[in-house]
Amino acid sequence: MRLMKNTPAGSRLPFALGALILAFQQTGHTADTPDPTAVNIPGTIQSQLGCPGDWQPECAASMLGYDSSDDKWQGSFFIPAGYWEYKAALNGSWDENYGQGAWRNGGNIPLNLDVGREVKFIYDHETHWITDNVNSTIATVAGNFQYQLGCPGDWQPDCLQSWMQDADGDGIYTFITNGLRAGNYEFKVALNEGWGESYGNYGSNVSFTVASDNDEIYFAFDSQSKQVTVSADGIPRGDLSLDKAHWVDADSFAWNIGLQDGDTVKLHYSADAELQLTADGVASDGAVVLQYRADTLPGEAAQKFPHLSDFNSFDLPADSPSAEELVTKQLALAVYSADGKLRDATGVQMAGALDDRFAYDGELGAIVGEANVGFTLWAPTARSVKLHLFSDAGQESADTVVPMTRDENTGTWTASVDKGWDRKFYLYEVEVYSYFSRQIETNLVTDPYSLSLSMNSSKSQVVNLDDTDLKPSGWDQVKKPALENAEDISVYELHVRDFSIEDETVPAAARGTFAAFAERESLGMEHLGSLARAGLTHVHLLPAFDFATVNENREAQAETPDLSAFAPDSTEQQAAVNAIRDADGFNWGYDPLHFTVPEGSYSTDPDGEARIREFREMVQSLSRSGLRVVMDVVYNHTSSFGQYQNSVLDKIVPGYYHRRNLEGGVEMSSCCANTASEHTMMEKLMVDSMMTWAKAYKVDGFRFDLMGHHSRDNILNTRAALQTLTLEEDGVDGNSLYLYGEGWNFGEVANDARFVQARQSNMAGTGVGTFNDRLRDSVRGGNPFGGFEEQGFGTGLFTDSNGLFNGESGGWDERATLLTLADKVRVSLAGNLRDYPLQDSWGNVILGAELIYNGQPTGYVDDPQESINYIAAHDNETLFDGVQLKANATASLEERVRMQVFSNSLVLFAQGIPFIHAGQEFLRSKSMDRDSYNSGDWFNALDWSFETDNWGAGLPIADKNEDKWPLMAPLLANPDIAPQKSHRLWTAAMFREHLAIRNSSPLFRLPTGIAVIDHVSFLNTGPEQVPGLIAMQLDDAEGTYDGKNRRILVLFNGDNDTVAFSHDAVTGLPYRLHPLQQDSADPRLGNVTFDSETGTFSLPGRTTAVFVLGRNQGVEKLLAE
Repeated sequence: MRLMKNTPAGSRLPFALGALILAFQQTGHTADTPDPTAVNIPGTIQSQLGCPGDWQPECAASMLGYDSSDDKWQGSFFIPAGYWEYKAALNGSWDENYGQGAWRNGGNIPLNLDVGREVKFIYDHETHWITDNVNSTIATVAGNFQYQLGCPGDWQPDCLQSWMQDADGDGIYTFITNGLRAGNYEFKVALNEGWGESYGNYGSNVSFTVASDNDEIYFAFDSQSKQVTVSADGIPRGDLSLDKAHWVDADSFAWNIGLQDGDTVKLHYSADAELQLTADGVASDGAVVLQYRADTLPGEAAQKFPHLSDFNSFDLPADSPSAEELVTKQLALAVYSADGKLRDATGVQMAGALDDRFAYDGELGAIVGEANVGFTLWAPTARSVKLHLFSDAGQESADTVVPMTRDENTGTWTASVDKGWDRKFYLYEVEVYSYFSRQIETNLVTDPYSLSLSMNSSKSQVVNLDDTDLKPSGWDQVKKPALENAEDISVYELHVRDFSIEDETVPAAARGTFAAFAERESLGMEHLGSLARAGLTHVHLLPAFDFATVNENREAQAETPDLSAFAPDSTEQQAAVNAIRDADGFNWGYDPLHFTVPEGSYSTDPDGEARIREFREMVQSLSRSGLRVVMDVVYNHTSSFGQYQNSVLDKIVPGYYHRRNLEGGVEMSSCCANTASEHTMMEKLMVDSMMTWAKAYKVDGFRFDLMGHHSRDNILNTRAALQTLTLEEDGVDGNSLYLYGEGWNFGEVANDARFVQARQSNMAGTGVGTFNDRLRDSVRGGNPFGGFEEQGFGTGLFTDSNGLFNGESGGWDERATLLTLADKVRVSLAGNLRDYPLQDSWGNVILGAELIYNGQPTGYVDDPQESINYIAAHDNETLFDGVQLKANATASLEERVRMQVFSNSLVLFAQGIPFIHAGQEFLRSKSMDRDSYNSGDWFNALDWSFETDNWGAGLPIADKNEDKWPLMAPLLANPDIAPQKSHRLWTAAMFREHLAIRNSSPLFRLPTGIAVIDHVSFLNTGPEQVPGLIAMQLDDAEGTYDGKNRRILVLFNGDNDTVAFSHDAVTGLPYRLHPLQQDSADPRLGNVTFDSETGTFSLPGRTTAVFVLGRNQGVEKLLAE
């Protein structure tokens, strides 16, 4: 997936396109950080203020100024009418930024103006609160003590040294100080920095006494009741804006609180979300005293919540209100000392209790029956739910509103209506307490179990996916291409829009849509067919479910102008693309809105059910071409959360579906609002969704985005459910479906902190694939996070050095590094098995797991199907862009093209699952863009005519690439290294040739780890090996797998020069080139020689040669061995 890109909030609506939640992870109310040198308010307002674009923390036009007398950063700007968003960013970058609730890396702050007006923004670095005088009342404590606080004088309502703040947005403004001397004082609360509106004690000043110098004094102002409070006892202890307590099962709570003798812990509740901290404690509707259990969680709860295992645990008493009552209320735990004084208080996270008490395994969503349509929504914390029904998608108001009935046992709400509402539209009205706003919200929201939607996902649509008119002709008889073993799979990663948006052999209305795949005589489908005939088995589609970042109304989408006249190293192209990037039709789509509905922007008619039929036509057409279909699924995060636009799950069961940190903030390590698939009903949503894609759309596999953010149980439970599908009952063979994903290990779940993750090493033995970054980095050189110009085994390290290895070229250290990378490549060629034995470059025989990659084992799988072998994907630079950056500056274009072909051969001939980025077979470029998720068609589109490949399309988008422009520009401008059509055609021909060789023998696709260990070995290993050469031997003496060939020897020469290689193991054997290479598209193969008497091969530079030994050839020598 794309890194560090978050979801546009409200981007479904044209006026809000481009608003960006730049909240990477809510990290809590941060401790003191150094005073900033600059404070900016980047957001969608910036382009209105004179900045060249939005979300630019360095733009001077939106900087706040520091007022030393107030000790605040302030600025006033005229903002036009409209919906805007912003944050506070410090020191000209995103490294330190604050958003809603004064959270570091918090959510965007909305600013909604009916008319244009002057808006004042204020940032307090002590508290990190950033606000404005539209969203907040500017309230100050104005009195006869302000001079002591640093104000120029007393009774000054415009002095912000005594600014009252409301970071949690509950309407209670507070100010705390310990800066006063002992004495008697008076004050009022003044609003808007003047005396025009002020409040005190029924119009009079409020009096208070400071008993001793520097006593803590607490001031509060209720903006609704206008009540003013002052307490000489200091601030009420606790913080109800945080949720540090956890309701872990129906009867138990966990809280990491230091208890003292005589302490009492109470559960407070409020039906109308009116809990308040006071000097006397928590004001609430009622409270129950919890029973202390232990200083750790009980066993079952500790297993489910290992990150809470050492928290204190407490039990609900038998006479407390029922869970059914409590879950609908605002809750808080408070601890009181023996003398009854409040020591601490916090809100409650209740996901564990919801799982324990209300987990539901029935059908959810809109279910069309014989005579009616039934609706079921899981919303156990809701106070009420109503069903809004619309006869037309464009209606503002519902035709009818139907109250739904709550089931107290399951927390579900149900309603039944006449079947005449089939194919009509609906929304749920959910009244519920929200942890996000700390109040009761009434949300009008779509169904998370939607199966169809109106345009831009504004309403859910009732559909029955079994209806005949939603199926293309012959759909129920679709026959999938044969697949014997998972290791027979080869995967081609493709973006739906990229596939056809520039293909003029596709009708204009179908370009960029699912429907383009049904155009079987198009250039794109002909190309996919040619790959299938060579052996390709699966097309992996980047997110094709409903996502949030593209306006589905094609007529409203901005179009990229013709940029072909600009120079190949110009900045003009990226500037033009950047100007419309949030308003065009392109995005990768890793920002889920509804998990189980095809994306509307990929349909010729996004307003309703056409997308269902067109998706099925796509699957059917690919099946006819001999290709199965994989969906890229993103269940690890959502596009929004809380009360933001595009939030769905959090508006129905707030705080449940998302993973939250120990203070209650939503975790965002994925990029966006992380989901909590360790919670029962989030896992159910995930499993139910994939079952629908598999059964109703005949999808053949799933690639999990950030799979390491899921638990291993999540993935295995999903597979178990899918494997229940049968051809006889469901039209699908669940056992043929393949699962794989990104097994990266990072974030709040890293190292199994919350559960056993579905990360690389944990998935060994499961049969689920993970991406093999060991092969990627060893072949390309460097890694996605550094080593931009570092060479690898496939790009010339040592053998054709670019001179950047420790500032030298061809030294012993570089040679040693090459040999180590070659060992890692060998392990990957052997399926990346952790138990594969190999002689390493030092002469030691080690196992794959003992060869170290960035502090981790190189080999980490038990079965070859668990290794997704790749060197390019949608993320990061394309393979050819990487080659161009890493190659020796003197390398010719022909040599650079050969680097691509050679590197591809390592992927295709490795045991395991080869994974190919679309266009990798013909030198696809994105003009060096490292993260093209939102770089438009100009940088992303595919050209199946091979007339172009996007090399030299201009310097890539500035925000992710500008720091590398000085390196990129000379390369892009160099005509001598710009590929021509002939290069693309040759590269594609070589790819098909290598793919066909892989498909020609089962020895390239061994089905078990034991088979790989028994049948795969390497010559040319150890310290005396020929650098840059790998000799892989596939031996099948018994004829177990290959009836034609007794042995296959693959020689990979990564050197740019011809190398000679001799070995006793091949002496006297009649090896010959593979039949497909005897008439190869590569003329250099005509120069390959083998002298059987001496056992010597001569192999031209950057060439992969496959030699075969027939089943009855060389028998005498082999028997002698």
